[in-house]
Amino acid sequence: RSAMAEIDYDACVLAAELAARAAGDEIKTAWDAERDVEYKGTVDLVTATDKKCEDLIFDMLQSKFPTHAFVGEESVAAADGKLPEIGDEPTWFVDPLDGTTNFVHAFPFSCVSIGLTVKKKPVVGVVFNPISNECFSAVVGKGAKLNGKPIFVSKVSDLGKALIGTEIGVSRDAATVDAIMGRVRACVENARSLRCSGSCAMNMVGVAMGRLDGFYEIGFGGPWDCVGAAVIVTEAGGVVCDPGGKPFELTARRVLCGNPDIAPALTKVLTAIPDGPLEPQAP
Repeated sequence: RSAMAEIDYDACVLAAELAARAAGDEIKTAWDAERDVEYKGTVDLVTATDKKCEDLIFDMLQSKFPTHAFVGEESVAAADGKLPEIGDEPTWFVDPLDGTTNFVHAFPFSCVSIGLTVKKKPVVGVVFNPISNECFSAVVGKGAKLNGKPIFVSKVSDLGKALIGTEIGVSRDAATVDAIMGRVRACVENARSLRCSGSCAMNMVGVAMGRLDGFYEIGFGGPWDCVGAAVIVTEAGGVVCDPGGKPFELTARRVLCGNPDIAPALTKVLTAIPDGPLEPQAP
């Protein structure tokens, strides 16, 4: 029997849901706390909540799966942004608070994002928005769920009728902004409309449940934003790939997803726009 066969994915998803909900309680408490009008104070609140939630999730998952590896947004930031080597062993990717700008502004679109990879392939995913109380989950081969009920990607087949999500990102150099706006323009010209809601993971699960027909982002924070959601999208019948059309790459900081009709159509439209020289390049 392979190591993969010995991992109880159902136990993994259950543990991840419990951890996500525990972190969600912390986010909700901080959310309801009075926000400091000075931006610095709010940033401190974000940092404190981020750190507290990541520690909480790590503690809960490590106690159940002591042999697994762990990669968290906060722990990587503490290591000067250097991503550890990702191996074949079971590896958890955690973003304790995806959508920090939303959190700062009380825009109700932040979430806890947890994903597990085995042999570098995403196999378990949980994305929990504590403000809307939406818990998305999936185990490879077993379908995707929202609050325990099965979810599926949309049936929109024409890009001209599709609602597409993306993000404007944080880079503000002229070449990157030009590339971002070039892609935005391509979507505006070819799709029904565009949404930038401020959370990579929430956008991806939005595709999984048919709220969005497609989503792409180039240059998000790291694998913790998309590993869990990638399982949820594929298990809901969707496609996850690189925006250039190649296979999805864990650490590339580039992703595109959609239903089986919209994903290739969106890829075709986006590949006509050259990436900015400072953006993460296609694998």
